[in-house]
Parts: sequence; structure tokens; C-alpha cells
Amino acid sequence: MSLDDPVIAPVTQVQPAPAAAGMTSRFACFVTGTDTEIGKTLTSAAMLHALVKAGVRACGMKPVAAGAEKRNGQWHNDDCDQLAAAGNVSLPQSITTPFLLQEAAAPHIAAELEEQYISPVPILAAYIEISAASDAVVVEGVGGFRVPLNESFDTADLAEQLDLPVVLVVGMRLGCISHALLTVEAIANRNLMLAGWVANETQDDMPFIDENIQALEDRIPAPLLGRIPRLAEPSAQAAAKYLDFTKLPNWPAV
Repeated sequence: MSLDDPVIAPVTQVQPAPAAAGMTSRFACFVTGTDTEIGKTLTSAAMLHALVKAGVRACGMKPVAAGAEKRNGQWHNDDCDQLAAAGNVSLPQSITTPFLLQEAAAPHIAAELEEQYISPVPILAAYIEISAASDAVVVEGVGGFRVPLNESFDTADLAEQLDLPVVLVVGMRLGCISHALLTVEAIANRNLMLAGWVANETQDDMPFIDENIQALEDRIPAPLLGRIPRLAEPSAQAAAKYLDFTKLPNWPAV
């Protein structure tokens, strides 16, 4: 039987990675969102860009990525490539993304199609290896906060096992207030620290966007790190101009 077998390696047997690795004084966070395609990767890449600019060895990690294509004999995922480009620590893709799935579908569905089983064990082992090689780690989740990874394990469970401060990206569109507050509640129910949140403008002309952001500021018990406008050419550098990460715990002094 392998370590990935859930019978011999249940989630409850895995200790939170930062405590086990003694990494608490270094910067690390878990980036989640209110949904898929709402700016998690843009925010994570902007964070890595800011860390590199501050002279920090920074590495992005996307433990599970669904949707890949083969280029020059190697599988690529756009989100993973953006994180790799924004950081300055080069590690094998098998470490920064232990589960790279070809089908652009919910991870548990894509994994089943490829006869894979997504387990926390290789993810936490990879996180510890990345932490040992870096001064800062930005872990980007997949989809929203409660996306299933297997029949009894989801991204919220992964965030709980990593035990990192959480940064929430809110895609600004109709319905985002409820989605954001439900996610905030789910983060609190896991006894995780919500360290900050980002308002990402996913459309050009959302009605009452200022009022929506104010409503969220009044209700989310964490600082607003910034508001990313609809960018003509989205990039880590462009997004970073609108964000203030210094409010995050253990953010390195410039």
C-alpha cells in the first residue's frame, strides 16, 4: 500500500506543515477565492513580484492544478507558469505542483479521469521542501475555498493542514458579497487567520462597485489589501501597484 492510500495515511495523522518545519518566522500564506477565475493567480503572482522586489527568495506553489497542455514535451498550466515567472526560486514542477491534472475540470473529477488520488501527504512534504529552499512561500488554492480534492478532503482541509494565514480574493461581481462573507465564515470555522482580502474587478462596469466594496470592508474582519482594477494587460507587476501587502503577518521589511 502507498502513502497516498487514505486508509494508512488519513488527514488526521498529518501535522500542520509550518509548525513541523519551524517556519513560523518566515512569510507564507494561502491564497483562496470566492470562486474560480476571480484573480487568485494574479494576486499570488503580484505578491511574489513584491517579495522578489524586496530582495526575498520567494516561491509560488499551486498544489493542485487542473487544466494542462503539452508544450515541448512538458505539461504546462498557465497559473503555475505565472507563479513560476513571478518568483525567483526555481524548483521542479513536481514539487511546486504535486498534482498537475490535464482536464480543466473540478480536481476530484480530473484526478479520477487520470486514475490519480489527491492526498495531502505529498502536498505537505512538497511544501516543507519549498520552505527549506525559500524565504517566502505563496500557496495558491484551486477554485473556491471548499472545492473537493477527493471524496473526503477539500481545499479548506488543505488550508487547515498547512495552517497558514489566508488571503481572500473577492471577484467583484453581482452576488460577491454573500460569496465573500460565506467564505470568511468558512475560514473562521477552520480556526484559520484571515490575514487580508483583495477586491479584484472582474468586469468593467459593475453597478455600485464602490458600495459593494464598502459593504465588504464593513463586514470582513481583516484589512483590505487593495483593489485591482480591470487591467488591459494583466501582469504581476501591474497588479502589485494596487496592493499593499505590508499589512500581512511576517511580511519582510523593505
